[in-house]
Amino acid sequence: MTGKVVEVENQILSIMDTTLRDGEQTSGVSFTDTEKLSVAKVLLESVGVDRIEIASARVSEGEFEAARRIMGWAAEQNFLNRVEILGFVDGKVSLDWIDRAGGKVINLLCKGSYKHVTQQLRKTPEEHLADIQRSVDYAEELGIAVNVYLEDWSNGMRSSKDYVFQMVEELKKMNIQRIMLPDTLGILDPDETYEFCKEMIERFPDVQFDFHAHNDYDLAIANVFHAIKAGIRCVHTTVNGLGERAGNAPLSSVIATIKDHLKMATRVNESRLNRVSKLVETFSGIRIPTNKPLIGEFVFTQCSGVHADGDNKNNLYFNDLLPERFGRTRTYALGKTSGKANIKANLEEMGIELAPEALKMVTGRIIELGDRKETVTAEDLPYIVADVLQERIEQKILINNYSLSHAMGLKPSATVSIQVQGKNYEATASGDGQYDAFVNALKVIYKKLKKPFPKLVDYSVTIPPGGKTDALVETVIIWELEREFKTRGLDLDQTAAAIKATVRMLNLLEHTNA
Repeated sequence: MTGKVVEVENQILSIMDTTLRDGEQTSGVSFTDTEKLSVAKVLLESVGVDRIEIASARVSEGEFEAARRIMGWAAEQNFLNRVEILGFVDGKVSLDWIDRAGGKVINLLCKGSYKHVTQQLRKTPEEHLADIQRSVDYAEELGIAVNVYLEDWSNGMRSSKDYVFQMVEELKKMNIQRIMLPDTLGILDPDETYEFCKEMIERFPDVQFDFHAHNDYDLAIANVFHAIKAGIRCVHTTVNGLGERAGNAPLSSVIATIKDHLKMATRVNESRLNRVSKLVETFSGIRIPTNKPLIGEFVFTQCSGVHADGDNKNNLYFNDLLPERFGRTRTYALGKTSGKANIKANLEEMGIELAPEALKMVTGRIIELGDRKETVTAEDLPYIVADVLQERIEQKILINNYSLSHAMGLKPSATVSIQVQGKNYEATASGDGQYDAFVNALKVIYKKLKKPFPKLVDYSVTIPPGGKTDALVETVIIWELEREFKTRGLDLDQTAAAIKATVRMLNLLEHTNA
């Protein structure tokens, strides 16, 4: 989908994303107010989710400032009814907090199991309902709409179903928009989810229910799938599956499942899912696993040569998850399982044609490298080809020498001398670190030469297991210039390894643009 929705009666599903509330409950995650505002804008304007939950009332001054800023922006965009804040049955405290922040929707946290109401609140169901009624009445005075979370609803359906039904029977008499059914502890399996959701819908056909899954048994997506099959028409998600403990249902997986398996539609622009995933990865500091469906680095990478061969023969190994749907592209990995088809596809992408015998030799070398556990990338191919064919890629850019200095209280600086096409150039620059100073000096030279210099997108350092101080350091740098590409360097010193990766990048660009 690209944002265009085919309207089918009762088939448009709503998405409420709670990355900025439940997602922020991931251990170690805390968004700044600016980060929260940025994610809110992307989710509502670019991705197109229906609603977002952005905060918990009373948490902190920082939480209040973030909520206030988002509400200010939402008011300008006429989005106030799409932005929600978790609040508590605490008299006027939560509601006053939300009102001061400019909020217009409270998600009121109520008890969905008899055990919670009697043991945590130490109240009877009737007392709890009376407290909820007072909160709903006060919300009405403030002009704040009310949704209700039935916390621990899944356990309530297992052990105290009569209590759950009593609660909903009374809640539907109040001025409440939606009743939200959370699997708070992630205990449900798909069969239970279907059964419980179906029972709620059939017993209370006039109530709008949401389903809120947690992923403790890695069943969040399966449970969302079965909740929708049971008739639920709004589900909750978080970007990248962030959330308490094992997290929530990932937004990207939910959208793909709804479209491809349930043949239903949402208003979400799936081509923007990768963008918001990367944004949240950066802000949260939680790396996306490389094999995470739809958004992981390697999920659109074919490793098997058999697969690449099949793709060349009428896309035999494609499924409905085409990478272009999600703003991504398919790649073919290089390693011991690659085979000639993978390698040929990468060579063709780079405009390199090899005779069959030469291709066979290059394939053998890549398999050899794979057996030694060495990483092979598309950017290595010109070097491998040159090595195998006993040729050399001309080193058009050489480092003559460089000097790095770092003194306490002063910014690190670097003086660099390089040779480009036989001519020498020198520059000095400072930076936030020694490597940053080195790169800045190169940028000075490249500016004089009027040559483009790629943007550094990511920088990672690895050492062999064991962590010995004399171990080799591999530095992998991701660059962007029209497209993303990687280079790597190996050395005993981290900065020297990064410099080697950088020199390789410069020569790769020279070779590509020659």
